[in-house]
Amino acid sequence: MKKISACILLGITLSFFNCSNEKGDSEKQASSKMPVFALLDSASHDFGTVQEGAVVEHDFKFKNEGEYPLILNNISSSCGCTTPEWPKEPIGPNETSSIKVRFDTKNKTGPQVKTITVYANTEPAYSELRLKGIVNAASKPATGK
Repeated sequence: MKKISACILLGITLSFFNCSNEKGDSEKQASSKMPVFALLDSASHDFGTVQEGAVVEHDFKFKNEGEYPLILNNISSSCGCTTPEWPKEPIGPNETSSIKVRFDTKNKTGPQVKTITVYANTEPAYSELRLKGIVNAASKPATGK
């Protein structure tokens, strides 16, 4: 009786390990087919030095290097002065597109770093972009006294 119980226990244990291995393989296959948000340039753009009041724009170009359509769910910025525009329709496998980011320098002076967070159906679920540069203060009009 002990031999039968031991055989049953061994069989259950082996089938458990076999099932968990199959699950791992299927998860690896699924993740390898997921959309991939791949930037064609850098994740950071240095706009250099500009005068306060200027509006700086940059297009972050990217490609879906995955096997399924890439969907950009949302994009947020670290500051209300930075506005992203992105495609609302899915980007197919091997297709390219871009995210346009505008930074309004009004009332912003000195070194600036703005973070743009891209949420998508990818793994990891988000990516970060950055705009950086220096904003020189606008000259103040002379007061006549």
